[in-house]
Formats: sequence, structure tokens, C-alpha cells
Amino acid sequence: METQPNNPLHGVKLEQIVTDLEAHYGWEYMGHTINIRCFKDNPTVKSSLKFLRRTPWARTKVENMYLKMLKKNPIKKES
Repeated sequence: METQPNNPLHGVKLEQIVTDLEAHYGWEYMGHTINIRCFKDNPTVKSSLKFLRRTPWARTKVENMYLKMLKKNPIKKES
């Protein structure tokens, strides 16, 4: 497998991104920041993943939100 040291999203699954964002910010903030219904109307990880996998522009916004979160709060990697 090819390594991508400059890509912080490499190896991170979309489910992990959504779960981490929800734990850090909560659905209400996510729905306010990224105006998509799957974060506002009865939000679940499953419904969000379904929508984000089919909607590239929304996935890009969520990935960017995750990168900003990581920049402010780096996750320590276990060695």
C-alpha cells in the first residue's frame, strides 16, 4: 500500500470523520455550520454517511471541517 505522508485524511474512514466531528461539535453545531438536512433533521451517523457518500460537495465540506478540527486539536497517534 502506498503511503501518503502529506495527506492527513489518508486511511481515515468517513464514518470515523463523522463520529469524531459529532463527538467534538455535536449535531446542532454541525447542522448550523454545514447546512445539510442529514445533520439537522433526526441526525444519525448512518443517514449522514449515506448522504455524504452520494454528495461530493457535502463530503468535501465535512472533510474540511474535520481538517480544521484536527488543526486546532491534534489527535495523538499511538506508536
